[in-house]
Amino acid sequence: MGQDPGMTEQLSAVGVDAFDEGVYRALLARDAASPGQLADELACSADRVGRALHRLHDLGLVGRLSGARRRYAAIDPEHAVDALIRTRAAELDRVRSTAAELSRLFTAGRHGSGEEVEIVHGSEALGRWFVRLQQEARDEVRALDRPPYALTTANPVEETGLAEGLTYRAVYAPEALEWPGVLDDIRRLVGLGEQARVLPGLRVKVAIADDRVALMPLSLDLSSEVRAAVIRPSALLDVLIDHWELCWRLAEPLDAPAEGPLDAEDRLMLSLLVSGLKDEAIARQLGWSVRTMRRRTSRLHQLLGAANRFQAGVIAQRRGWI
Repeated sequence: MGQDPGMTEQLSAVGVDAFDEGVYRALLARDAASPGQLADELACSADRVGRALHRLHDLGLVGRLSGARRRYAAIDPEHAVDALIRTRAAELDRVRSTAAELSRLFTAGRHGSGEEVEIVHGSEALGRWFVRLQQEARDEVRALDRPPYALTTANPVEETGLAEGLTYRAVYAPEALEWPGVLDDIRRLVGLGEQARVLPGLRVKVAIADDRVALMPLSLDLSSEVRAAVIRPSALLDVLIDHWELCWRLAEPLDAPAEGPLDAEDRLMLSLLVSGLKDEAIARQLGWSVRTMRRRTSRLHQLLGAANRFQAGVIAQRRGWI
């Protein structure tokens, strides 16, 4: 019988998800172990544990022992976690360092355009630039997305890009999933290949094409004139990319693997529960009554052996269901 590895998210702030933290905790209780040994203890596949150990190794939390067999030992958390904290603090310092660049952006908004920052005015200009940004992307489009929406939420340009092999990765605010039609649009795009995650607390919207150009609305207030910044290679673009990568690491996947005993609606419901949406909003998005939604939630809790939605999400993530 698999031992509960003490699934928590106490290390999530330094980039360690709940499953990886469980693997780390299990390894701390041993001198050393192979992926197979830990897999037996955690009741999951050795491949999944191996991937977790690889990530933990990259973060400096575990070391790989010499020898033919793959065996790992935990590094003293007093030193390893402290190093991670310093790394994350440095990342946050880089985000804070945008103040001067944002001030320059603010000034540029009042004096036309410059080499690094161009200000566009009006929803039509914003829409044209959003299409252009996607069409000119060579490898990848990254986005932070939240309401309100000045334009339609459908994005046929993305569908074409995905069909042509372009990578799309997007982080959505939970509020976006409550906006009429948005969740259906996201589900369709995920089915076509978009990688989607959800992160509470998003304050900005931005789209980034490769590492060459970004488009960022300057205000979320649609009652005033719509203005957006087109940001070309600069320190500001670098900071926006760093901020996007930090949000991506902290966000929860919205899509779900097909394997497991849950149907597609159950997996989507779990993803929405983890994202922090309220029962009423989830029921509305799935076309259920609140009573039906709560009944299915109760059934999932029993299936997973969870006492609440947080535990259900953690256990489901550990099993690879979401």
